Amino acid sequence: MRTIDADVLVTGLDEPPIDDARIVVDEDGRIAAVGTQADVDPAEAVDDDGGGAGDGIHESYPAVTPGLIDAHLHLAGTRSMDPMQWVIESSELGTARATADLREILAGGFTAVRDVGSETGLGLREAVAEGAIPGPRIFTSAQSISQTAGHGDSHFLPYEWVAESERGIGTLADGADECRKEARKRIREGVDVLKIMTTGGVLSEKDAPDQSQFTDAEVQAFVEEAHRVGIPVASHAQGAPGIKTALRNGVDTIEHGFYLDEECLDLFEETGAIFVPTLSIMHRLLEAGADHGVPEYGLEKAREASEAHFEAVERAVDRDIPIATGTDFIGPELVPHGENALELELLVDEVGMDEHAVLQSATRVAAETVPADDIGTLAAGNRADVLALGSDPTEDVSAVRDVQAVFVDGEPVVVDGEVADD
Repeated sequence: MRTIDADVLVTGLDEPPIDDARIVVDEDGRIAAVGTQADVDPAEAVDDDGGGAGDGIHESYPAVTPGLIDAHLHLAGTRSMDPMQWVIESSELGTARATADLREILAGGFTAVRDVGSETGLGLREAVAEGAIPGPRIFTSAQSISQTAGHGDSHFLPYEWVAESERGIGTLADGADECRKEARKRIREGVDVLKIMTTGGVLSEKDAPDQSQFTDAEVQAFVEEAHRVGIPVASHAQGAPGIKTALRNGVDTIEHGFYLDEECLDLFEETGAIFVPTLSIMHRLLEAGADHGVPEYGLEKAREASEAHFEAVERAVDRDIPIATGTDFIGPELVPHGENALELELLVDEVGMDEHAVLQSATRVAAETVPADDIGTLAAGNRADVLALGSDPTEDVSAVRDVQAVFVDGEPVVVDGEVADD
């Protein structure tokens, strides 16, 4: 049994933080009780077998939150911003590098991630789950799915090479039947989420963020197959037409969302879809992309979209659209795993969100992008994925970088900023 006290505790729920708080964790790594220190007596906390929490381990921290969640990243193990390198490097090298990236993510206070496009996600998920390597919980789409000439197509390579390859962060599908089969292939692999692309993008050479991709019938096929087995669908969608195509046809999360008009916002409200803006990668592209080998076509599109992107997020906040934190980081020095807290800071500093609301975006809301109902909040019965901090993040969100300890299932996996190796 473990008792964790905190001067201030953020539950992740839409409720005020708790002062002089206490969490009691049972022997199964779940939260037995949470509340004020005055109200929660460890000796009276009862597990499913009727046993008390007893005198187990007792710790105290200035602040505690649920473990953070990055709802949009790529565990591809890349170390270059050159798209050609993404294609020619081996998946074995990518997996080895991604194993190191997982340690950095965990040390940064993130206890779960949603990997939306990689060759490595499925294997890494199983390795973390069985305890072979340290890392956050992984929910993965494996490879994303793009139309021919879409955002996930390697435009600079001969079509035959791309169409016949199973390599890279995405595969191609055209027509409703192919889309349905590609969805079924991912389901057969055991993915947690299906990732599609309904617009062009910044780092794809021959399309643009405002260009719509996939037809209604194609998106419907993806959604029907995924929802049939209880899997959510995420769509890379930057321009308004492609965002509307995704939302009209039942997609669960919109990734990036550069250009949101009123109809887009209305559709968000009607469908209950979640918005994952990924401000971090755009910020880093504009800040230093030219110094890290980002192609000029990518820099130009990023510059064109930047102002609209921040405005879109501000308008979504004004309409109370649920927003989840996601960085779109992939591993190179420009966008390294481990710096994932940047997304929280940008939502506060550049968009003007309240710190407590941002913490919910990084916990409860981000947890809603994956099929898991026992993470993201510190509530009785949930998994004890806990982030202990040296100062109060509701006063200054950058406090999430002051990691003192990280717990997964109630066990310490990061102590004093260092990943604990068994």
